[in-house]
Amino acid sequence: MSSPAEPSAIGEAPDLAPQLERVAAPLRTQVSDLLRREIVEMRLHPGQRLVERELIERIGVSRTTIREALRELAAEGLVTTIPQKGAIVAIPSPKEAAEVYEVRALLEGLAAREFVGNASEQDVEALRRAMAEVSRAGKKDDADGVLRGKNRFYDVLFDGADNATIRSILGGLQARVAVLRATSLTAPGRPRQSVAEIQAIVDAIERRDADAAAAAASFHVRQAAETAFRQIGVAPESTDGGAARG
Repeated sequence: MSSPAEPSAIGEAPDLAPQLERVAAPLRTQVSDLLRREIVEMRLHPGQRLVERELIERIGVSRTTIREALRELAAEGLVTTIPQKGAIVAIPSPKEAAEVYEVRALLEGLAAREFVGNASEQDVEALRRAMAEVSRAGKKDDADGVLRGKNRFYDVLFDGADNATIRSILGGLQARVAVLRATSLTAPGRPRQSVAEIQAIVDAIERRDADAAAAAASFHVRQAAETAFRQIGVAPESTDGGAARG
């Protein structure tokens, strides 16, 4: 996950200023959202410098707005400020990644369990449709398509689970989860494997087997953890975290 020395913050990325004119959110929020999406979708890579001058030119906003947006992303763990160097896209440590994965494994397992108990038949049907989207992308080994489908799948899962606390906690981790998810899906063969694991969650839910659904959801996260650690060249046992166990 390392990057070349002193890379450009934006490379050949398109001008983002026109996007700011089509939405009504406060300017700082719009800039934060744009940069967050660039990071989550891996157009800005871990370790890459975020040069204020380049961001100002690309987005067309003031230095103050850029700095406010970077502070917001730093609070989410997506940006790190290094003395004498400035802001860079954060590189999660193996321990931090393991902790995020373990929280996900526990809470997504609980969400699957509560989906079985709380979801309507309409919710189950929405989950099937989301699964179909994931499956179509997986058959093409389309990592980006699987990622989009999984985001939709989890939206439906959390809606049907109807547990605001789970959604709130995972919402605070959403951006870091998305970065790690994208990392794991770049591994050869991982999109197809991911599809099979998510299908196991759906199968258990359709049987209304809460225990199996919870186990399948947690297993999927831990498999993603092992894949992500292989991608960044870290042995899971070296993280001192529990994400890759089980």
